[in-house]
Amino acid sequence: MSPSHSFISFGTHNVLAAILGGGRGTRLFPLTHDRAKPAVPLGGKYRLVDIPISNCINSGLQRIFLLTQFNSASLHRHISQSYKFDHFSAGFVEILAAEQTLTDATWYQGTADAVRKNLMHFRDNPFDYMLILSGDQLYRMDYRTILSQHIASKADVTVSTIPVPRKDVPGFGILRMDPDLRLTQFVEKPQDPKVQDAFKLAPEWHDKLRLPPGQELFLASMGIYVFNRQALFGLLDEAHHDFGNDVIPRALSSHRVCAFVFHGAWQDIGTIRNYFDCSIDLTAPLPRFDVFDMTAPVFTRPRFLPSSKINGGNIQHSLVSDGCIIDDSAIRESILGLRSIIGRGSRLHRTVMMGSDFYESRESVAHHRAQGQPRIGIGENTRVETAIIDKNARVGDNCVITPAGKPKDLDHPLYFIRDGIVIIPKNGLVPHGTVI
Repeated sequence: MSPSHSFISFGTHNVLAAILGGGRGTRLFPLTHDRAKPAVPLGGKYRLVDIPISNCINSGLQRIFLLTQFNSASLHRHISQSYKFDHFSAGFVEILAAEQTLTDATWYQGTADAVRKNLMHFRDNPFDYMLILSGDQLYRMDYRTILSQHIASKADVTVSTIPVPRKDVPGFGILRMDPDLRLTQFVEKPQDPKVQDAFKLAPEWHDKLRLPPGQELFLASMGIYVFNRQALFGLLDEAHHDFGNDVIPRALSSHRVCAFVFHGAWQDIGTIRNYFDCSIDLTAPLPRFDVFDMTAPVFTRPRFLPSSKINGGNIQHSLVSDGCIIDDSAIRESILGLRSIIGRGSRLHRTVMMGSDFYESRESVAHHRAQGQPRIGIGENTRVETAIIDKNARVGDNCVITPAGKPKDLDHPLYFIRDGIVIIPKNGLVPHGTVI
C-alpha cells in the first residue's frame, strides 16, 4: 500500500523535520547517566541521532530541528561538530533546547508538548508539512514515500506504522484502518488480550499489504508522523501532551488521519536489551541494518584518526572503528569503538566497546600505573562476554566480566547489570584481577 519511488511532485523545500530527543531515557540507564538518549554511541562511530538525520539528508530534507532537554551537552556538541551545510543552501540542523519563557516556565511534558512549545520557532520557517521523528530508532526510510502518500491521500495527519506480532503489542500504539488507509481506531499500549483482538489484521489485509500469510499481526505506530501545517497548529494545545496518548486519538474524529505502512527493517532502541541486540546484529554477515549500504549512507562527525593497528590476534564477525590498537587478542561478534585499546591475550565475545574520547598521554598512563590502576581500554588476559564497556573505561589485567550466574538486574559500585548484560559505565574503573 505504500507507494514506490515514483514520488508525487512536491518540493522538499516546503517540509520541516523535527526530531524528538528530549526524553530522560531511563530505560537506557546507565548509558544515559551523562548523555541524552539520541547521543548514545552506535556501531562504533555513530550516535543514535545520526540515523534520523541521515534519513532526512538522504531524502532531500535539509531543514531539520532537534528538540532536546535532558543531559544534552554531548548531543549539542555532536550536532555542532557534525552537520554543517554550505553557505549557498538553506539547509540546517538546529537545536531547540527546552527553555522557560515569560509565558511558560515548564519543561517538556511529552512528545506533543515538546513540539507545541516550539511552534513559535517553526512559524519563522515557511512550510506546508511537518515531519516528526524519534531520535532513538534504527531504520532506513526515504521520507519522500510517506510524504507522497500523505499528499495523494489528502490526509491532514499520517502515522507511519509497521506490522508487529502479538508479543510486541503492549509496547506500542496499535491502530485499525479502513480500505482507504484512514485510521478508525487507535489505542496506546493495550495490555488486555481482548482489546488487542479487536486490532488484529484481517486475512485480506495480508495480501493488500504484501505481508506473509498465516501470521497474527497488528499495525503499530512507529512514532513517525506527517502533519499539514494547519492541522499541526490546530491539534496542539496545552491540554494534550503526547502524540500517542492524546493528539492522534483526538484527531480521528476531527481530521483525516491515515496510515503509512512501512515494510523495511525497523528497531526501537528503548531498552538496554534492544540496544545490545541491535548493536551485536550489526556484526552479522547480513545485518538487518547495513551500515555499508552506500545508497543511503549514515552521516556523522568527520574525524582525522589513524588507521587501526592490529598486532596479531583473531577477529571474527566484528566491527573495528578508527584509531584502535589491538594486541594479539581474540575478538568475536563485538564492536570496538573509536580509539579502543585491547591488551595482549584478552578475549571479547558479544561485547560493545564504545572506545575513548581521547588518547591517554604517557604521563597519565604512568600516573595511573603508579597507583595500581589500569590505562584506558582493556588490559591483558581479560575475558569479557555479553557486556557494554562505555567510553573512557579502564578495565585491568586478568579480569573476568560476564553476566553468567548473576541476577538479570543489579547495581554495583563498579558495574551495572541490565537485562542480563553487564555494563561498565562511562569513565568506570575495573581494577586488575577483578572477577565480575
